[in-house]
Order: sequence, then structure tokens, then C-alpha cells
Amino acid sequence: MTPLLRQVLSQVDGPDPRLNEIVSALVTHLHAFVEEMRPTEREWLAGLDFLIATGKMCTPDRNEFILLSDMLGLTSAVDDVNHAGPEGMTPSSVEGPFHSPAPPRELGAWISFGPERERAVPTVVHGRVLDCDGTPLAGAVVDLWQANDTGLYDTQDDAQDRGNLRGLFTADAEGRFWFRTIRPSSYPVPTDGTGGRLLKSIGRHPMRPAHLHYRVTAPGYRTLTTHVFLADDPYLESDAAFAVKEELICRPRPRTEGWEMDGPYEEIEFDLKLVPLDWKEGQ
Repeated sequence: MTPLLRQVLSQVDGPDPRLNEIVSALVTHLHAFVEEMRPTEREWLAGLDFLIATGKMCTPDRNEFILLSDMLGLTSAVDDVNHAGPEGMTPSSVEGPFHSPAPPRELGAWISFGPERERAVPTVVHGRVLDCDGTPLAGAVVDLWQANDTGLYDTQDDAQDRGNLRGLFTADAEGRFWFRTIRPSSYPVPTDGTGGRLLKSIGRHPMRPAHLHYRVTAPGYRTLTTHVFLADDPYLESDAAFAVKEELICRPRPRTEGWEMDGPYEEIEFDLKLVPLDWKEGQ
């Protein structure tokens, strides 16, 4: 430990022990980074300017810091250390930077109301909300959001009405939910900000595999934020957000009838299994 680091750590003495611990660890790792990489003053100022520019990109509808955290795998790392659970649970995954309040909708409702509905493959999505033993969770709330077929969320795209491709659904007495939408597609993360600059600078592509976002809540259970990814997407092995988990990959099935659909469509079936709030590792 250098004399400077020892001096800095000696002055971390606030009323919150956990905050003291976090700040001390962060400062220690940052000083070790400086010792290892020996950045020039110009490089260090460029890094600070990068963080300032990241903050300036943030709006109520877009959080560039979340995007940056996703692109570095940090969001997934934090998710992994916070969401252990019993066998059979649905793994959590990153929220991403484009969640916003969804309009309540009836089971079976369409969530697609823009021109994408004419261009993309019609899709029925359904499943059940259960506990890890398979007991249905009646009244669970499923918050769903996705991008359109050009890779844009409603908050990014002036051509979409707010609430397009979003829905808030309440599961029935058997824990079932379903809705109608379009087939999600792979798309690039926004590259007009600092996240995109970083990806380009280090030679990485910005693509995310086709997916749906879920946030599921039920009284007495841990809130689940996760994705469902479509099988055979070419970016499953190189997701820019490092969010893909094997258990979250689902293969759409072609259908021609049922689910109040006219003509050919695809069906995505995926159950969501929640963890009790009182679950403890090792029990």
C-alpha cells in the first residue's frame, strides 16, 4: 500500500460502515489501476471527459451510464452476485436502459400498434408465473417491453406512440398470461453516445440478439427482471450486453391457427419461476 493510498483510506470514516467498506475497496482498486497502467495526465483527463459526456447523454428516457455498465459486463456481474436462488428458478438478467412504465392491458391484447405490425411476423407470447415448486402465482404482474422490428423502443422513436410494444398484464387464477405482438429482432444498441464510442474503439460490435424484456412481481416473491431470447439468433454468443443465459433461450414455433389469430404466426411459450423473499442460500 502506498503512503498516498494509506492516507486516503484513513479519512474514510463515515457513519455508514457498508459505505465505508465500498468506498475503501473502490479507492484501493482505482489506485492499483493507476499503479499498473500508469496513465498520462492527458489520458486521465480524457477518461474524466468521457464520464462527463456520458452524464450529458442521460435523459429521463435514456440512461447512458446503464448502457455503459451493460456493455462492460458490469450489470450482469452485479446481477449474478445478487440473484442466487433454488434449482428451477428463472435466471434474472439485465434490465437495460429502456424500461419505462407500461400501460395496463387485458390478457390476450395486442401490444403492437405501429407500422411494425404490418411488416413483422405476428407472434403470440404466453406462459405461466409459478414458484420454483410449480405452484401458480395468481395475480402476478408481468411487465413486458420490446423493440420494434427496426430495433427501436418507443422512447427512441418519434414514429411510435408511447406505450407501443409495452404491456402490464395480470396473470389469471392459474398464473397464466398471454398477449399478441410481433417477433422481436436483433438490433444494435445506441451508438451515438459514449457507449457506442467505446465499442467502436475496442473493436466490438453493438448488436443484441432478439429478445423480450420481462419484469415480474408477486407478493411474497423476489421481483424477477429477465429476458427471453430467440433461439438461432446469430448474436446469442456475442451479446453486446453479456445478458444471454442458456435457460432464457426459447425457440418460436410456427402456427396457423389458435390464440385468436388469423393466418400464420409464431408462438413463444415461456414460464417464469419466482423465488420466495425468505429464501436463503443453502436451505
